[in-house]
Amino acid sequence: MTVLERSSATESIADVLIRARPALERVLASYDIPPEDAEDLLQDAYLTLLYKWDKVQCPEAWLIGTLRKKCIMHWRRVRRRMMDSMDEVLLEILSEPERPSQERQDLRRDFERVLGNLPDRCQRLLRLRYILGYGPGEVATEMGYQPSSIRKITSRCLANLTRELVAVGFLEVDDE
Repeated sequence: MTVLERSSATESIADVLIRARPALERVLASYDIPPEDAEDLLQDAYLTLLYKWDKVQCPEAWLIGTLRKKCIMHWRRVRRRMMDSMDEVLLEILSEPERPSQERQDLRRDFERVLGNLPDRCQRLLRLRYILGYGPGEVATEMGYQPSSIRKITSRCLANLTRELVAVGFLEVDDE
């Protein structure tokens, strides 16, 4: 049965979208999705529903569940981008060869002070990664972790470090 045949036999996609709209808006609000991203997530969920229309038994519930998953994935991507950029910034700050030695020493001292406020596991991981220059695989081996889990652990430690840097005024956060 095609989408057109099903829509004439039972309900149309437009009816499902109209009925689901309030619930979809609540999902977007509960995940605090910015308006510019909300439209993209909705369109993606709509297109996926259209693509899978013949296989979906309860289109309204399916659409709401799909949007929830897309919201979760959206924030994971945002966090991953933030952690990756933090990773790059830290590596640049701590390893720039052309920085004057006094400025580099000051940065390293400030970094060590903030690092001291973190849990021991994070201190060790971040020292290995950013001060000693170990790669992710080497950090995993040194700390006894599985190489597949080191990215997640590093992300958590970088999130802790970011919070500490913001708290001491080293980094500024845009509230836009």
